[in-house]
Amino acid sequence: MNGKLAVIGLGSVGSMALWQASQLSDSVVGFESHSPAHGRSATGGDTRLFRMIFRGNPAYYPILERSRELWAELEAETGQDILTRCGGLSIGTADGPYLRSLLETTRITGAAHQILSREDMAERYPQHNLRADDIAVYDPNAGALRTDRAVTAAITAAQANGATVRSNTPIESITETDDGVVITSGANSWTFERVIVASGAWSKQLMPEFLKTHTETKRIFLSWFVAREAEQFSPEKFPIFIRISGDRSMYGAPAVDGVTVKATLDGRGAPTPGADSVPRDLSKAEITETIETVSEFFPGLIPSIVRSDAFPDLFTSDSQPLMGFLGESGRIYSATGFSGAGFKMASGYGEIAASEALGKRWFDGLDFLRPQRFQKS
Repeated sequence: MNGKLAVIGLGSVGSMALWQASQLSDSVVGFESHSPAHGRSATGGDTRLFRMIFRGNPAYYPILERSRELWAELEAETGQDILTRCGGLSIGTADGPYLRSLLETTRITGAAHQILSREDMAERYPQHNLRADDIAVYDPNAGALRTDRAVTAAITAAQANGATVRSNTPIESITETDDGVVITSGANSWTFERVIVASGAWSKQLMPEFLKTHTETKRIFLSWFVAREAEQFSPEKFPIFIRISGDRSMYGAPAVDGVTVKATLDGRGAPTPGADSVPRDLSKAEITETIETVSEFFPGLIPSIVRSDAFPDLFTSDSQPLMGFLGESGRIYSATGFSGAGFKMASGYGEIAASEALGKRWFDGLDFLRPQRFQKS
């Protein structure tokens, strides 16, 4: 036996699962097919949005609350600044479906928020050029997560706790035996009591057949712009934002590097053949729509894309993650399928995965995330 737990994939959730598992067991090994926080994974692109206000299932709120606590714990443990606490804006048509849904979820969760009129926005956040019928909802607890720092900090903390990390070791198969779970990479193999599969877009080949038809690798692209006045788009003056105004939608983050502002079309994930075949360059149509949207939304940004990139992620058919054991043996645990929306809760998901996989704690109320929802009765 090579250990109690193997974590396959050390990206957004896998790194957090390794960190949390290292606090619960002295026999944890993490496997990464490349190097941690490598530029081709779904963690690429500098930042991800963290927010407590959202539209959709209110059952996510406790995970968000716990994730916020854990981001602070990881910062304290490692001395890294991971969550830039700059607040967040959700912008849309006053009586439109986006803000209606968001405010209904917020009413249920009780998340702190403030409604800002078009006039309020012009005074407080003049960087945004709102349409006549747009308003905003301000989230004081939102911010920008520094993805590379988060992943490397979690792995560093895990190693300090005694965890082992094997980089450049892609796992090709997982097999249950009488002795445990055997994982292989080339000519090498290891046996563990339990395994967490957290390899994102690379997870599909390790899944049981009943899940393969309900998952799809998609390409997510990001774009950045230079501000005419950089100070106006600093974290102190420019919160993260999501905007869905009529026929246009975009999300982004302040200039955490002091130079470039992330402003990216929302909801444009498109199927791609596989995690290793993602077109990195934007298409002409993507460039055109991005520049048109930025030109309308942000007069203070120079309407020319100065940087762009694309990354793979694993999407499920219902856009909900796959968190739970695969099969009845309780040996192989899935922590993947985050459908382009997992990083803000990665620390919380990591705690859930580590605790459940090691048999330390079971979390109730997560049936909507369990892989068994796709299994035919």
